[in-house]
Amino acid sequence: MIKRVFLLASCVIFVLQLQASYIFLPMGHDEQKDHLKAYGVTYWVLEQGIEAYWLLNYQGGSFAFPHTSEFEKECKTRGVSYKVLPDAQFHKIRQDISSPEVNQDVIKLEQAPKIAVYTPDFNSRGEKIQPWDDAVTLVLTYAEIPYETVYDREVLEDKLAEYDWLHLHHEDFTGQYGKFYKGYHTQNWYKENQKKMEALATSLGFDKVSMLKLAVAKKIRDYVEGGGFMFAMCSATDTYDICLAMDGKDICAEMYDGDAAQNISPDDIDYSKTFAFKDFELIENPYEYEYSTIDNRKRKVSPETDYFTLFDFSAKWDPIPTMLTQNHTRTVKGFMGQTTAFHKSHVKTDVLIMGENKSIDEVRYMHGTQGYGTWSFYGGHDPEDYRHFVGDPETDLNLHPNSPGYRLILNNILFPAAEKKKRKT
Repeated sequence: MIKRVFLLASCVIFVLQLQASYIFLPMGHDEQKDHLKAYGVTYWVLEQGIEAYWLLNYQGGSFAFPHTSEFEKECKTRGVSYKVLPDAQFHKIRQDISSPEVNQDVIKLEQAPKIAVYTPDFNSRGEKIQPWDDAVTLVLTYAEIPYETVYDREVLEDKLAEYDWLHLHHEDFTGQYGKFYKGYHTQNWYKENQKKMEALATSLGFDKVSMLKLAVAKKIRDYVEGGGFMFAMCSATDTYDICLAMDGKDICAEMYDGDAAQNISPDDIDYSKTFAFKDFELIENPYEYEYSTIDNRKRKVSPETDYFTLFDFSAKWDPIPTMLTQNHTRTVKGFMGQTTAFHKSHVKTDVLIMGENKSIDEVRYMHGTQGYGTWSFYGGHDPEDYRHFVGDPETDLNLHPNSPGYRLILNNILFPAAEKKKRKT
C-alpha cells in the first residue's frame, strides 16, 4: 500500500513537472534584472535549434521558450530574471494576447540570424586603430551574442551573402575620413588610418578611397535589395546615402584624396538613389565637422531634457515596427554622435519613423524597405554616453543592464529571426 502511494505521488510530481514547460523572460520596467542579457539568452536558445516566442507589447516585449534544466541554468548563470510557467498558463497568456481588443501579438522566432559587423581590422596585434567604440559590438559582446567582422574586401568578394544581418557604425562612406582633418590630422591614429585605407583601396584596384567606398555602398545596397537586413548608426547613416546620391562625383578636398573637389550643384545630387534622405545640401567646407544638412547639429535642447519618443504601432497589423520598438518605456534618453538626429524635412515620405523628438522636429530612429530587404537607421553614437568624444573610454554595460537605448539595437538583432510571414507583413 505504501509503495503504491509512493508511486502515485511520484507520478503526480512528474506530471506537474511536465506542466511547467515554458521559461518566461519578463521584460517590463521593474521585472527584469538584465534586459540586455535576456536577448542573449533568447538568441542562445535559438542557436540550440529551439524555437522561441516574442510576446509583443506584453510586459515590455517578453520572451518565452520551452523549459529545460539547461535553459534554466543559463538564465541563472547570466543573471536574467525568469519564471517557469505550466503549459496551461502559457497557453492562457497566448489566448489573452490573441484577443482583437488588445494591442499585442505573439511572434515565433525560428532561427538565430548570422550577424556581420562592418568594421576595419588593420592591426595585426588585434589592437584597434580608431579611438572610438561601436555601440553594437559593445552590446553584442555584453549580451553574449556572437558576430563576425567584415570590411571592404569581404564585401566586394560577396561575403555578405553568408549573413542575415549587417551592421554599420560610425563609418564615413564619402571618403573624407570622418571629416576629422581639422582637429586630428596630426594624430598618429588619423595618419595611420588614412595610410591603411589608401593601401586597401589600391590593393582592391581603386585610385581613391572614395571610389572604393562607393563600390562597397553599392554592394551593400545589392545585399539589402536581395533580402538582407541592414542596421546603421551614427555617421554610417547619412554618409551612406550621400555616397549613393553622389554616385562617383568627387566631393573630397585635396587633403583627403590629393586633388580638389568638383563644383557641386543641387542638380548633381540624385536623391532617387538614397535609402532614406531627400533634398539635403552638402557641407563642402573640408574643415567643418559635418557632411550635410541631414544631421540636426544646431539642435536647441539641453542634456537634461533631451529625450525622444517611440511610436506605438499595431502589433497585429504592423508587426515589423512593433518588434523594432519593443521596450519597457516609450521615452528614451537622447545621445549625441557625429550624426545625432535627422532633420524631418530631409526624410523621405515612404520612410517609417519609429522614434522622434517632436518638439525640435527631428527623427532619431526609422525603418524602410529596399527591394526584398529592410534597413533601420538610428541616430547617435552611444545610448549611454551622452556626448562620446574621440578617445573616451568605452561604456561599461554592466552599469546599464536595463538601457532602453541599447534595447533598440537588440530588437534589430532578433528581428531577422522572426518567422518570414511576419517579417514581410
